[in-house]
Amino acid sequence: MKVFWNPVQFAHAPDFFLARGTVRPNYEIPVRAEALLAACEDMGLAVVAPPPIDIATLLAVHEPEYLAFLRDGHAAWSAMADTGPEIVANHHPSPEMMANGARLPSGIVGQAGWFAADAACPIGPHTWEAAFHAAAGAAAAAEEAAHGRNAYALARPPGHHAYRARAGGHCYLNNAAIAAERLRAKGAERVAILDIDSHHGNGTQGIFWNRPDVLFVSVHGDPNRYYPWFVGHANERGGGDGAGCNINFPLAIGTGDDGWLAALQAGIGAIGMFGAEALVVSLGFDASIDEPLNALSVTADGFARAGAAIGTLGLPTAIVQEGGYNVDVIGGLLKRFLHGFGG
Repeated sequence: MKVFWNPVQFAHAPDFFLARGTVRPNYEIPVRAEALLAACEDMGLAVVAPPPIDIATLLAVHEPEYLAFLRDGHAAWSAMADTGPEIVANHHPSPEMMANGARLPSGIVGQAGWFAADAACPIGPHTWEAAFHAAAGAAAAAEEAAHGRNAYALARPPGHHAYRARAGGHCYLNNAAIAAERLRAKGAERVAILDIDSHHGNGTQGIFWNRPDVLFVSVHGDPNRYYPWFVGHANERGGGDGAGCNINFPLAIGTGDDGWLAALQAGIGAIGMFGAEALVVSLGFDASIDEPLNALSVTADGFARAGAAIGTLGLPTAIVQEGGYNVDVIGGLLKRFLHGFGG
């Protein structure tokens, strides 16, 4: 199994994070990648830089104005007086504003609010570069899967909270969606995305909401008590031509291995019924019992069993890294998952 990673992804080092009214250091730090890379090396996996991608790869998933903001926004932000080192929005368009015809502002402060879902996606001088290469890794992993081989994209920053034109939850470019689109472009008639991060993949859901060719399945903590708070409920089933192609399994806080794996197995069954020809796994380790914001209390053995269960699908698979923030354990969890999967 190839592992796709570019050291440029280390350069993104976000600082700002707001939790329960307290500004604290960001969880999504470069040492996360160091822990995961060490695990890949321990397993003897080939770590390679992904080939370059063109802008069309990103435009298959994201809006051009949003990509321009991610690429150029920090320079515009830094050119103003009295700004902090990162773009952090302090105002967002409300539903009432949108209903009254709200439109994209020309100034960078307004754009920051327009293009961000929350304050958990600060944009620094190297965010665009790192996110671009993370997306390239996801595309490369999908290319491997398109040729019948499994691959792992060590995507940092992660991506599943990013919408077509909105960042959020540490995510800027939706790596899983980019992988799915690459698989479709390479000939897979039906692609499934299985998201086992403990947070609902709201961005991925939003991108494929009306699509009948991509099934999105997410197993996550109950959004009534957990990020992203407003979506991720079981009655969200997709819209238009995509009705029925969105399946959420929101779980009670503290569920544990058995309940988590039961939901996962139900999701795997749905993927089999869908007739997917290829699979994208949004792999998060923040469901771990050892996580700083633990919600689902999954053990290392649970992750090994999850890998084995997903492997039974027998589909060419692009595994794309999402969350997981306890740097002391995530490397070991990756090894347990991949050993179970058969990687």
